Amino acid sequence: MSVPAPPSSWRAWLSSDTPRSRLQARCIAAWNGWRTLTGNALAMVGLGIIVLLVLMAAFAPVIATHAPNAQDLAGRLNPPGWNGHLLGTDELGRDIFSRLVYGSRVTLYIVALVAVTAPVFGLVIGTVSGTLGGWTDRVLMRVTDIFLAFPRLILALAFVAALGPGIVNAVLAIALTAWPAYARVARAETLTVRRSDYIAAARLQGAGTLRIIIGHVMPMCLSSVVVRVTLDMAGIILTAAGLGFLGLGAQPPQAEWGAMISTGRQFLLSHWWVATIPGLAILTVSLGFNLLGDALRDILDPRSGAR
Repeated sequence: MSVPAPPSSWRAWLSSDTPRSRLQARCIAAWNGWRTLTGNALAMVGLGIIVLLVLMAAFAPVIATHAPNAQDLAGRLNPPGWNGHLLGTDELGRDIFSRLVYGSRVTLYIVALVAVTAPVFGLVIGTVSGTLGGWTDRVLMRVTDIFLAFPRLILALAFVAALGPGIVNAVLAIALTAWPAYARVARAETLTVRRSDYIAAARLQGAGTLRIIIGHVMPMCLSSVVVRVTLDMAGIILTAAGLGFLGLGAQPPQAEWGAMISTGRQFLLSHWWVATIPGLAILTVSLGFNLLGDALRDILDPRSGAR
């Protein structure tokens, strides 16, 4: 039975300047990136906010103090306090804290689905366009320009109006409006690497265009796309909240932060907490993604060390 290596040996293995395998090289890069991330206080604040969002969504039934849709008309519009409703109640007597907790599930659901659809589609379009060039590049980029010509929220509203209100259609609409930015980033990265020596060597070895795109070009574009995804999360959250505010996202009585602001705006002057608290939740989560995205840009961008 082998004896596990002491922690000092692991640190030496992760700090080596001469990695002996591809796995060790990747682990060293990941370790150095994590050390850089933990050394950035603002990045850790952003990471902490995102972790709290995930935990809140995962353990919503445990964290929530009331059922999110339970009404108590006798206790409507109670202010925040220790009266059994930590963040107060809304116009129907529903506990705002519990609805905020369950609304985090909707926010995380939208963010996760958009993050695994729009960037992947944009990455494929951008790398194919940049690698093939010619008429393929011109056609794909003109389609991308058409999507970029419209404001994202307006285009999402058009798609949701055509598809019908609902959280699934809202996710689809946001994904359809988000992919062009990733396509542009991936194409720009592809144009810088497609004439590299290792691409020429792969062609000389008989690699086809599809293999070069998947095996060589896409991995080089991933870091830029990941950074863009993290920085775009705030915009995705705001777009989702905007659709919910207009009644085109999650439908009542489902708890959703944008819809909570919409129903609470009429009480903003007299009962500020009904709309302000979900607005602060959107602000906090958006700030968390922005802080983490800025740090990831510094870590994953190989040119950042030169500045």
